[in-house]
Amino acid sequence: MSHIGTLTEKSLHASLKDWVSQPGDQFEVKVDGFVIDIVRGDGLIEIQTGNFAALKRKLAALLDRHRVRLLHPIPREKWIVRQNENGDQVSRRKSPKRGRVEDIFTQLVYIPHLLPHPNLTVEALLTQEEEIWRDDGQGSWRRKHWSIHDRRLLRVVDRQAFSSIGDLLALLPADLSDPFTNANLAATLACRPRLAQKITYTLRQAGAIAATGKQGRATLYKITRAQ
Repeated sequence: MSHIGTLTEKSLHASLKDWVSQPGDQFEVKVDGFVIDIVRGDGLIEIQTGNFAALKRKLAALLDRHRVRLLHPIPREKWIVRQNENGDQVSRRKSPKRGRVEDIFTQLVYIPHLLPHPNLTVEALLTQEEEIWRDDGQGSWRRKHWSIHDRRLLRVVDRQAFSSIGDLLALLPADLSDPFTNANLAATLACRPRLAQKITYTLRQAGAIAATGKQGRATLYKITRAQ
């Protein structure tokens, strides 16, 4: 869509902007001193493919006067495309990692104080993506100095919006013990312990759960808001 401003955005951000856009949308509009990806009527749409920490100041300044919809992609399936230093493809393989909607908490952990705001909706987009690695010698040692050059959207396969604390609490398993520990949550959700910790931290800071005591060295949590 040639009418959409691109600034310095990467492929994934630009493709998601195309995907979500509708006739009549305005793009790269300055609102209250901030450049907004999409203005639709009296609402603002922001697409954040990276860390939510970068948005804390922007969201805090906008939410009292504007409805904000924040979109974040989570790769349910990902293919690693390796390129040589000239950008020519040398291989393509599917990553064994599979994203899930609960991974949204890896970013919500940066803005828990803003989640109760009635003007904020966070939407997780489950995607199929390509991650482009380039052999330029400038990347992480974990990738043997290959750089992540870009991310490409192949398809949005599912989406889930969170407009309230109750929407987030609905992600907790129905059979979760009450009260529960991080270990209980990780086992019931079948997720990594680190993700369970981010979920409990976010919900606690948002006022949705509270610590009620200890079970050995583990903190016990109880839901304090209705789902």
